[in-house]
Amino acid sequence: MKEINLKAFAITLVVGLIIWFIPVPEGVKPNAWHLLAIFVATIVGIILKAAPMGTMAMLGITLCAGTQVLAPGNPVKSITNALSGFGNSTIWLIGLAFFIARGFIKTGLGNRLAYNFIKLFGKSTLGLAYGLNTADLILAPAIPSNTARAGGVIFPIMKSIAVNMGSEPEKPETHRKIGAFLTLSSYNANMITSVMFLTATASNPMAQKFAHDLGVDITWGSWAMAAAIPGLVCFLLVPLFLYKFYPPELKQTKEAPAMAAAKLKEMGKISLQEWLMVATFIVLLVLWIFGNLMSIDATTGALIGLCILLLCGVLSWEDVKAEKGAWDTIVWFSALVMMGSYLNSLGLIGWFGHLVGGSMKQFSWQLAFPLIILVYSYCHYLFASATAQVAAMYSVFLAVGIAVGVPGPMLAIFLGACPTLMGSLTHYGHGPAPIFFGSTYVDMKDWWKQGFFMSVLFLLVWFIVGGLWWKVIGSW
Repeated sequence: MKEINLKAFAITLVVGLIIWFIPVPEGVKPNAWHLLAIFVATIVGIILKAAPMGTMAMLGITLCAGTQVLAPGNPVKSITNALSGFGNSTIWLIGLAFFIARGFIKTGLGNRLAYNFIKLFGKSTLGLAYGLNTADLILAPAIPSNTARAGGVIFPIMKSIAVNMGSEPEKPETHRKIGAFLTLSSYNANMITSVMFLTATASNPMAQKFAHDLGVDITWGSWAMAAAIPGLVCFLLVPLFLYKFYPPELKQTKEAPAMAAAKLKEMGKISLQEWLMVATFIVLLVLWIFGNLMSIDATTGALIGLCILLLCGVLSWEDVKAEKGAWDTIVWFSALVMMGSYLNSLGLIGWFGHLVGGSMKQFSWQLAFPLIILVYSYCHYLFASATAQVAAMYSVFLAVGIAVGVPGPMLAIFLGACPTLMGSLTHYGHGPAPIFFGSTYVDMKDWWKQGFFMSVLFLLVWFIVGGLWWKVIGSW
């Protein structure tokens, strides 16, 4: 019972039962309303950590099949529909990207990249921040778990540098020397790089799937194109903003390049396995960016990349089987996407969208657009996961926006980015947050304060710079 939080599980059960027995609103199918009860209970259980996400997902799938909400009176179709999420290509794209990411970590290529950027840019604290962040940016398209990217590559190197520069976690008086600045810079940069590519964090493909269900198609290339300019502007501004408003005491870090050089010397020459990883990464980027021209789906491209790594011996099948994070993600992702998709196909999302959209009819889409984004963004205080927020709210807010005339592609990608960008708000707002916060370099008050300022910066850039860029590329 260690994995089960009984109090949280009881609250989850009560929430689900309350929604289940509320009189079904006019215009809504009873089974759609009961599916909503299961879906909300699953999300509440995930937020409250009533049980691991995989456990909650399996409970959700079982309840959908057992109660026959997906196909009333047809038990065979009910279980088929409940398991349909496992056949979704988007889910397998994110799982495959996890497997490919293992190659970066196993070969040491991720660490080599980071140390090379520190060697190049690490003579000052600001340069050090940009060096770490650039490594994150390069790794982002191929490592879909930003928690793995941050925890497995960036954070260990960042902490090692901070300690070597005199910022020791157990000595609070040394935190502002360099550790606190690098912590917030690296974490917030991770949020930015995670929204710049469809495959950079798990919630992005989920948003893509829900957008498709509502008639808005997003490809790997169109996501990258739309997010490129606002993403790069945020990427450049974050270290500068923190350097001004949360400055490190240590401005020069002349020892850092030497330390990075020593680590690179210790690693030796780049190995054949690393070169194979680089080549595979290039092949993947080509397939993901130009796949439409070659009639190759993004998931097919990821399968090709994984097969190359397996055939070349960069990865073994044991590595694939041992990638627990990937299999875990495939399970809970399948459950949430399945329920979200059926809420839409059974008409509940459309009903709610028209209900809320009707109350906004007096607004022009230019006014409704920022209202939708702001409300959706700051709801993230209630969530410890971008994926949970996308699963719970994305389709509804996108449907509302489309109903009042907001251009679909622009709104779909902005809404997809918001839950991750708003990970800056709290010390629990996204997967990597507990890792960086756990370093103790930044106390909770400063984390929330700087996080709010960062959220304002992100939204201003995406509204102003992003809005102008989307006009140029024809998104509105």
